[in-house]
Amino acid sequence: MALRAIIFDYGRVLSAQPDADAHTQLVAATGLEDAAFEDHYWTHRHDFDSGILNAHSYWEKIASDGKFALTPQLRDTLIEHDSRMWGNLNQPMVDWAQRLVDEGFLVGILSNMGDATRDHLLREHKWLQRLHHLTWSCELLIAKPDPAIYLHTLEKLKVAPGEAMFIDDLAHNITAARAVGMDGVQFTDVAQLRKDLEARGLEGVIPFPVEG
Repeated sequence: MALRAIIFDYGRVLSAQPDADAHTQLVAATGLEDAAFEDHYWTHRHDFDSGILNAHSYWEKIASDGKFALTPQLRDTLIEHDSRMWGNLNQPMVDWAQRLVDEGFLVGILSNMGDATRDHLLREHKWLQRLHHLTWSCELLIAKPDPAIYLHTLEKLKVAPGEAMFIDDLAHNITAARAVGMDGVQFTDVAQLRKDLEARGLEGVIPFPVEG
């Protein structure tokens, strides 16, 4: 089948590495040591991304685990820093996504993301409106690597699995995409992505991303 759709993960694909200043402020606001913060942050992150927890209940869980007092003001500060931490863009990849739209390809996002982070991105990045479909896990109460979230995205884009390529930084999410019949490319950087696209014989078929 001919390639019709390119679907992107957001974190560490369309976004750059998390903002270091925002991360520092986030950890400092909790009063936790770095290692303890990371443990608590990721323990409940999948439930946050899956919509089982919203931003308020997510930080309540972390405060309970970390044994620090969570005032409404501190909760809002943590949500702000956390959302900002994921806001830095991988500009060459964002530019490529928009070029693919211009060239007539269907372009979507399939991202594990909690409600507050999603809201921040939609507020700050109007280019997202140019894409054909945005799948945010918190809206569906399911998250990658659940096959259902891949099938949902394909259905919304109105393409067969064999007509879609999925790009994600995590190997297990790529494995899940391939299991439903999509082509999956694990993202590390633009240079490697160009090599992977070339290896698939796509030069001249789709535009390639340009390194920044």
